[in-house]
Amino acid sequence: MSHLSSTQLALGAAGVVTVAAYGWFILVPAVGCYGRVWEKIAAGFLSLFILATLVGIGVGIGVGGLYLWIQGA
Repeated sequence: MSHLSSTQLALGAAGVVTVAAYGWFILVPAVGCYGRVWEKIAAGFLSLFILATLVGIGVGIGVGGLYLWIQGA
């Protein structure tokens, strides 16, 4: 096994938790609300837009925080 830093391990763990939370809290309820297969596929596809929005908000907050930290330094 390659030597991973603690930062890499933390980012990997955060990614796994994020994907699991997306599946449990967003994808499963969205797909479970419909009965037909094509409706389930459509709900799963449309839930990807929710995931993209949440990732975008997280990146925006991170970039904003980094900007403010650099300005304060």
